[in-house]
Amino acid sequence: MTFSSGRRSRNGWRAAACGVLFALSVDVGATGGAFAHGESIAVEGGGARGPVRLSAAQQAAVGLKTAPAEARPMATLLKLNGEVHLLPDRQADVSLRISGQVKELSANVGDTVRAGQRLALVQTRLVGDPPPTVPITAPIDGVVDERKVVLGQAVEPSTELFHLSDRSQMLVVAKVYEEDLGKVKPGQKAHIRLLAYPDQLLAGKVTGIDPNLDQVSRTVKVWVQLANPEGLLKPNMFATVGVVLRRDEAALTVPNGAIIEANSEKFVFVRDGDTFNRVEVAVGASDDRVVTQGNRQIYTLWLTGGQTKAKD
Repeated sequence: MTFSSGRRSRNGWRAAACGVLFALSVDVGATGGAFAHGESIAVEGGGARGPVRLSAAQQAAVGLKTAPAEARPMATLLKLNGEVHLLPDRQADVSLRISGQVKELSANVGDTVRAGQRLALVQTRLVGDPPPTVPITAPIDGVVDERKVVLGQAVEPSTELFHLSDRSQMLVVAKVYEEDLGKVKPGQKAHIRLLAYPDQLLAGKVTGIDPNLDQVSRTVKVWVQLANPEGLLKPNMFATVGVVLRRDEAALTVPNGAIIEANSEKFVFVRDGDTFNRVEVAVGASDDRVVTQGNRQIYTLWLTGGQTKAKD
């Protein structure tokens, strides 16, 4: 979980959460819990809330784990949904200027071709013995999206033989709601995830905004361009886009599992030796260690004053 940096006060660091919000259920209904080595938690009503102290044995009993609060880059994102499209100026229809008959096909759908590579051979209807043939070549580097002719087919100057697309750069067309339109501007960076590859985060940039508003959905199209070096992006794929509205290169962060939410408050427990202090949702100094496992048990103790007593 990441947080924007802020000033530390007596109650901890007050900061705005960024990214995915979450809620953790907290089990505070227990009336007591046993520890090893002859100690137990004394849970009594009316105890003063304050720091919790746990011995090494007690820490082992709750499976205590900690992690450091660290400074990391953090971005505030506007989440949008979209689809992958080909760039209009990176496509080509392949046709010819003569009439004839397809005598040879050298490329199939899915083939990657280079500009100038032969795709087909067409025999013209000009007089000759044999009639002259004309090679049909690729006008751009790209992928053969469509092959629209078969061997032996008669073709005319208006006949489209192939469609090619250069997929080294692709476009995600996302939709932004009217109330968020003022937040989006050309040139902003964006993070893209594909439904097909959810673990991969791709980088893009807002290149344009549609001048028209859809009256039914009350949305405007936003065009985000990104590189496609591995060829993962395919037209019509579903994508989620996070437009970067603000970025902090050194925001303090803690793991999601460290956060507890109760009574409309979010907080962590910061370790100081064998003492654990409750700190509001925020991050302490960069060398603080926050509790990531066992924090719910510590919270139960904190509610009752954090007292332990020897077992009779």
